[in-house]
Amino acid sequence: MLIAMSAEPGHDRAVPPLPAALVHAWPFIALGALGWIVAAAVAFLVPALASWRPVALAGLGVGLLGTTIFLLQLAAARRGARGAQAGLETYLDQK
Repeated sequence: MLIAMSAEPGHDRAVPPLPAALVHAWPFIALGALGWIVAAAVAFLVPALASWRPVALAGLGVGLLGTTIFLLQLAAARRGARGAQAGLETYLDQK
């Protein structure tokens, strides 16, 4: 549990944990991917929105890169690698 610093000494308070819905990353990854896929489809299907194409493709690329990094960090955490990102315990298989 984290401790929040108070402006007054001796009045530190515990920070509550995040709600369960915010702990899981996959719904946010899926929602972001869906948004960029829709933007790319609209950009390529509507001729007036041709200027959106580079941004939509960049969004898809950055999302793919971020998801790849997340999956690599998750695999490293499963292996028990020392350099793995901390905080991925909710995604690891419980044995």
